[in-house]
Amino acid sequence: MTYEEFADSRLDALLRYAVMLTGDPHTAQDLVQETMVRVQLSWRRVVASDSPDGYVRKILTNQFIDLRRGSWLRRVLLRAEPDPVAAPSDHAQESAERDRIWGMLSRLPRRQRAVLVLRYYEDLPDQEIADVLGCAVGTVRSSISRALATLRAELVEA
Repeated sequence: MTYEEFADSRLDALLRYAVMLTGDPHTAQDLVQETMVRVQLSWRRVVASDSPDGYVRKILTNQFIDLRRGSWLRRVLLRAEPDPVAAPSDHAQESAERDRIWGMLSRLPRRQRAVLVLRYYEDLPDQEIADVLGCAVGTVRSSISRALATLRAELVEA
């Protein structure tokens, strides 16, 4: 498989995954672009791995977790952070609920949000999530538990 074939077949899925992580399509596009540059530069290692898709997902997830730690995004971000407050309720109930969930997810720590997206959006088992994040399976389970407890608490308050 060539880099171009991989990019053609996986780019849309990677972008959807990045949007779920970031909650912002523009930031997600930047994140995927930076990830694909890194993938192209290390393509031989990527294609030689057991799971090129998992390898790239790990790169993207690490890029997301490190997003604000002096990374490239801090230097090029020209717009304000998305407002964590839900949109006014003039929209349909579905839209308001979706915005509320996005707001709750955006307040989670990046690692917890990544764990939830990998589990419930990407439908990965604990071991694969641990491989992507470079941690133990127990850490994955406790991160999921903490994230869900935080979300439950916010739902009860509302």
